[in-house]
Amino acid sequence: MIPRYTNPHLTSHVTVNPELPVAEKRFRFKSDRTGAAVRLTERSERFRQRGRSVRQCHGRLKKQQTASPKCPDSIRTRKSLPSCPVGLNLENLCERVREYLPSLTMPASRGRKGWCGCLQNAEPPEITYCVVDQAGTLSLQALTPTQPMPAEDELNVKFLELVDELDLTAPNKAAMLSLPSEKKWQIYCSRKKDQEGVTDLSHLPEHYIERVQALAMRDSSSTSDWGLQLECWNHTSGPKTRMLENPQVVVAQLQYPTDSEEEVRSRTRQLDGLKTALRTQPHSFVLRFIELDGLVGLLGFLSSMDYTTSQSSIHTSLIGCVKALMNNSNGRAHVLAHPTGINTIAQSLCTENIKTKVAVLEILGAVCLVPGGHKKVLEAMLHYQKFAFERTRFQGIVNDLDRSTGVYRDEVNLKTAIMSFVNAVLNYGPGQENLEFRLHLRYEFLMLGIQPVIDKLRSHENETLNRHLDFFEMVRNEDEKELARKFEKDHIDTKSATAMFDLLRKKLSHTSAYPHLLSLLKHCTLLPLDYGTYPQHWMLFDRIVQQIILQGESGDNPDVSPLRINVKEIVHLLAKEEELIAARTKAEELDKENTEMSTKLAKKEQELDLRTQEKEDMETNLCRVKERLEKETAAHIETKQRISELEYRTSELDRQVNCERGERHRLERLVSSGSLPDDTKVVGLRSNLADSSQLDLNRLSELGKCPAPPPPPPMSHAPPPPPPVPGCGPPPPPQATTSIVPVRMEVPKKNVPQPTNPLKSFNWSKLPDAKVTGTIWSELDDTKLYTAMDLENIDKLFCAYQKNGVANDSSIEDLRQMGKNRTKILSVIDGRRAQNCTILLSKLKMSDEEISKAILSMDSKDQLPIDMVEQLLKFTPSAEESALLEEHSEEIDSLARADRFLYEISKIPHYEQRLRSLHYKKRFGVWIGEVEPRIKSVMEASREVARSRRLRRLLELVLALGNYMNRGARGNASGFRLGSLNRLADTKSSAAKGTTLLHYLVEILEKKFKDILKLEEDIPHVRDAAKVNMGELEKDMNQLRNGLKEVEREIEFHRSQQVTSSDRFLPVMKEFLSSATCRFSELEDLFQDMKTRFDRAVRLFGEDNSTIQPDDFFGIFDAFLVAFSEARQDNDNIKRRREEEEKRVLQEAELKKRTIERKNSRDGILAKVGNSLKNGLSNGLSSSTRRESTGDAKGEFDDLISALRTGDVFGEDMAKFKRSRKARVVTNGNSPTRMNSLNKEDSRERVLSNSRKGQ
Repeated sequence: MIPRYTNPHLTSHVTVNPELPVAEKRFRFKSDRTGAAVRLTERSERFRQRGRSVRQCHGRLKKQQTASPKCPDSIRTRKSLPSCPVGLNLENLCERVREYLPSLTMPASRGRKGWCGCLQNAEPPEITYCVVDQAGTLSLQALTPTQPMPAEDELNVKFLELVDELDLTAPNKAAMLSLPSEKKWQIYCSRKKDQEGVTDLSHLPEHYIERVQALAMRDSSSTSDWGLQLECWNHTSGPKTRMLENPQVVVAQLQYPTDSEEEVRSRTRQLDGLKTALRTQPHSFVLRFIELDGLVGLLGFLSSMDYTTSQSSIHTSLIGCVKALMNNSNGRAHVLAHPTGINTIAQSLCTENIKTKVAVLEILGAVCLVPGGHKKVLEAMLHYQKFAFERTRFQGIVNDLDRSTGVYRDEVNLKTAIMSFVNAVLNYGPGQENLEFRLHLRYEFLMLGIQPVIDKLRSHENETLNRHLDFFEMVRNEDEKELARKFEKDHIDTKSATAMFDLLRKKLSHTSAYPHLLSLLKHCTLLPLDYGTYPQHWMLFDRIVQQIILQGESGDNPDVSPLRINVKEIVHLLAKEEELIAARTKAEELDKENTEMSTKLAKKEQELDLRTQEKEDMETNLCRVKERLEKETAAHIETKQRISELEYRTSELDRQVNCERGERHRLERLVSSGSLPDDTKVVGLRSNLADSSQLDLNRLSELGKCPAPPPPPPMSHAPPPPPPVPGCGPPPPPQATTSIVPVRMEVPKKNVPQPTNPLKSFNWSKLPDAKVTGTIWSELDDTKLYTAMDLENIDKLFCAYQKNGVANDSSIEDLRQMGKNRTKILSVIDGRRAQNCTILLSKLKMSDEEISKAILSMDSKDQLPIDMVEQLLKFTPSAEESALLEEHSEEIDSLARADRFLYEISKIPHYEQRLRSLHYKKRFGVWIGEVEPRIKSVMEASREVARSRRLRRLLELVLALGNYMNRGARGNASGFRLGSLNRLADTKSSAAKGTTLLHYLVEILEKKFKDILKLEEDIPHVRDAAKVNMGELEKDMNQLRNGLKEVEREIEFHRSQQVTSSDRFLPVMKEFLSSATCRFSELEDLFQDMKTRFDRAVRLFGEDNSTIQPDDFFGIFDAFLVAFSEARQDNDNIKRRREEEEKRVLQEAELKKRTIERKNSRDGILAKVGNSLKNGLSNGLSSSTRRESTGDAKGEFDDLISALRTGDVFGEDMAKFKRSRKARVVTNGNSPTRMNSLNKEDSRERVLSNSRKGQ
C-alpha cells in the first residue's frame, strides 16, 4: 500500500508513490489558514530485485536558510550540509511531514512584509502538483497553467517560436507540433517561466566568451606578447571590450599557478560549463554566442595554447565545446564556413592526450559525412602535414594506428577512431561513386604500410574494431576486382612495375595511344636520375598524372589539387588538330555520300513516278469496278422486283383460271341438267370460254418459257394475297409441283427457358439449319444444361437496360501491288559484282581449283557450307561473261581474282544445274525437317479437336448460354460458327464492371464443370497448328517435288554425256535421288492424310472447308485459349482482392474490438504509468525537460559520430559485400592465385613498413 498523510489545516494532501519512475520530484504546498510551505525533495532509486513490494528510499530534507520570526521554532530552518544527507526511510519521511505541518501558524492578517520570511517572497509559492484519488490509488497530477490559454492560431505561432528556439531535428519537431493545444500551452508557460527566472549573468553567452578569452590570453602569455593577443581580439566589439574594461575577471583567473592541478581543474570546469551551456541552452543562446564571435574565441584558444595545456584535460574540454557547438545546425554551418576552422581542429592531433585525439578524429570523420565537408577534411590533413612537419598527410595517423599506448581501453578507442576516420575518408564524398578516387586515396594509405598494421590489430579481438577492419579490406578487395575487370583480368599486382607495364602494353598495343606510351617512357629515361638533387621532377610527374585521373568533367578536383591546371581545357586544345583532320575526312565522306544519295534520290523519284502512275491506273480500275458493281447491284434489285411482280401476276392468273373453271363447271352442269339457254348464247359462251382458256394457257406457257430466277429471301413485309373475286370459291391448295419458292424444313423449337427480363445479345454467327445434319451440332443437346446453370445470375449480369445499336462499318481492303524489279544483266567486268565475288572467295578460303574439284565431286568431303553454295549460285557466269573470259583466256593470269574464278568454273559442264542439284541435296534434309513438323501438328490438332469431349461440352454450354440470352432470329439456334467463341468477351456485364460473358463462363466452369478447365490438355497441338499456312505448306511441297524432278532431269543429261573420273555427279546423285524419292513419297502421303483429316474436322464443326485454312481454323481455338486463360487469371485476381478486402475488414474489426477492450480495462499498473507520463508532460518544459529534449539527448552530429564509431554507417555496404562475396565463393570457389597474390602484396607492404620504421 502507498502511505497517505493528510492535514485538516491544508487543502491538499501528500502522497509518496514508489512506482513513480522519476528520480527527483519537487512538491510545493499552499495552506489556506497558515500560509506556510515546505519544500520537500525526495530522491528515490528503484531496486531491480523481483518480489519486493516496498522500495527503500534515500532522501534529504533541505530546510530554508532563513525563517520568519513569526514561524514556530519547530519549523525554523537551519543551514544544511549538502554533503551530509539524512537517511530516511519512507515511513520516517512521511511521519516528519505529518509532525511539522500541524504546528504551522500564521497571523490572521498579512503585514506589509507579506508572507513569512521562509517563503522569501510576498506571494505564496504555487502548487504545481496535487494529489488525486483514482480508483483507490493516490497519485500526482500536474496543475494547469494559471494564465488563460490564447486562441489556437496565436498559440500555434508562439509554440512554433518556442520549438524553433530548441533547434530540434525534423522528427522531434514534428512530434512537438503534433501535441494537443493544452500540452502546448503548458509547455509554453513552463518554458517562459524558466526563462524569466534566469537572472544570473553567469548563464549569458557574454560570460562564457569572457572566460574563454581570459583563458586564451593567459595561456598564450607565456609564449606571446599580451598586446599581440589583445590586438587579435580587438577587431570586434561586444564582450571582449567589456572584458578589457573589467580586468578583475582576468586577475581572478591568475590566482593559481598555471601548472597547478587546481588551476587545470578550474579551467576545465569553466570549459565544461560552456560545453553544457552549448548543449542545453536554447537556440538563441547559440546564435548569440556565434554573433559575439564565440567560435573565433574557441578556435583562437585552440591555435594559441601552449604545449602543457595541449596535453591536459583543458584541451579535451575545449574540443568538447567545439563538438557541442557543431551539434547545433547553425553552429555546424559556421564551423564549416570558417576559412580555417577545420584546419585548426586538425592541429589538435599533435596532442598526446588520447581522449583529445579520439574526439578530434570523430569530428573529422563526421565532417566527411556532411555535404561539402569531405574536401575540407582533406585540406585540413594537408595543413596538418605542414603543421606537424610530416612527409605525407596521413603519416601521423598511420603511426598512431601502429603505436601502442599501454592502456587497452584507450588504445582500442584510439585505433577504432582512426579506422572509422580512414573508412569515412575513403568511402564518403567522391569515394561513394568514384572508383579511381578510392584507389588513389587508398594507395596513399597502403604506401604508408597500413595493411600490416591492420593485420596486427586483429590481435585485439575487439568487435567494433574488427568491423572497421573488415570493411576496409572488403572495400579494397571489391575495388581491386573492379579495376581488374576493366583490364579483363582476375587480379592486378599493383606492387609490381613489370606486371603493370605488361598490362598497359597489352591493352594499348593495338590502339592509337600506344605511340604516346612509348614516347612517355622514352622521355622518362631522359629525366634526371640524381634522386638526391632532382626528386621534384618525378613528384611533378606523379601529381600531374593524379590530377588527370581525378579531375572531373566540370574541372572540379575531389582531392586537394597542388597544380592549378584545367585538364579538360588542355585536352581540348590538344585535340583541335585531330578534330580538324577528322572534320576534313568527314566532310569528304559526306560529299561522297551526298553524291550517292543524290543518285539514289533520282532513281527513287523515277520509281515514285512509276508507282504514282500505277496507283492512278489502279484507282481508275477500281472506280470502273465500283461502277460495274453498282450497275449489277441495281440490275439485281430490278430483277428481284420483276420476280415479285411476276409472282403476283402468276397468282392472279391462277385465281382467274380457277374462277373460269368454276364457271365452266357450272355451265356444264346446267347443260347436263337440261335447262339449256338459247343456242346462240351457248355457242357464244363456249367460244368465249375457249378463247379465254387459250389465252390463259398461252400466258402460262410464256411464263414457263422464261427461266425462273432464284427465289428472293423470305420477307415479313410481303403483301398478302388478293381476295378472291366475288362469286368464286377460295383458291385451291398449292399443288406439289415445281414452284418458284422452295419449301423450308421446319426445325423443332427447343425448350429454352425464358429470362425474367430482356438480356443483351450474344453476337454469334448462327449456323443454318440445313447445314446442321452430319455435323457435331446434331449430336449436342443444350437444353439439359439449363438445370445446372444459374439463370438468375445471368439475368442480373447481362440485363439489357437499353438497346444499343451497333453499326459495323464496312472497309475496303487495299489492293496489293505486285510489281517486281527486273533483274539487271551484269557484265563480268562490273566492279560491284567482282568485289562481292572476291569477298565470297575470301570467306571460302579455297583456291579456284579446289572449288572446282569440290563441285565436280559433289562436295563429297563437305568443304562447302550450305550458305556458301547459295552465294555461289549468285555468281554463275552468263554466256556473255563466258565468251568474254574465253577471249582473254591467254591473259588469264593477269585477270583479277573474280575473273579467274569465273573462268575456272565456266569450264565445268552444266555448272549452274550441277550447283543447283548440289544445293538441293544439301538443303533437302533441312526442308524436310521444316515441313514435316508442320504437317504433323495440323494432323494432331485435327484429331484432337474432333475427339475432345471437353471441347464438345464447352460448345454445348456456350450454345445454351446463347440460346438463353438471344431472342428472335438470333435465338433457337442449333449451332454457331466457331468464330463466335472469340466474341464472348465482347458481351459486357451491365452490373459488374470488368466482367464479360467469357468471365462468367469461366466462373460457371470453375463452380460446376471443373473438368472442362483442362481443355488445353486435350488440344495441345492447336497452338502449333495455328501457325501453319496451307499456301506456304503447299509451296514448300511443290518446291521439294520440282527439285526432285530437276535432279532427275540432270541425271538423265549426265547419262548421255561422257564423264571424267573426277566427275562424281552420277553416283552421288543417283544414291541421293533414291533415298530422297522414298522420303518425299512418305512426306507426300502424310500431307494428303493431313488434308483429309483437316477437311473432316472442318466439316465436323460446320465450317466451309473450301475457304478456311489451318491458321484460321486453329487460330480460333488458340485465341480462345489465350482469352480463356486471361479471363481465368482476372477472376483469380478479383477473388484474391475480394479475399484480401474481407481479411482487412476482419482485421480492422478485430483491432477495433481489442482497442475497445483495452480502453475499457482498468489495470492498476497501466493507470499509474499513464498518470506519471501525463504528470511529466503537464509539468511543462522545465529546465530538466529542456535538458532531455536538447541536451541529454544527442543531436544530429552526435548521432553521426556514434554511428561512425560503431560502424553502423557502413552496415548496408558491409552486408552487400558479404552477400556478393558469399555468392562468388559458392560459384567460383577459392582462387589460389588470388590468395597468393594478396599474400605477396601483404609481405611487400610489411617489408616496406619495417624499412620505414628502421629509417
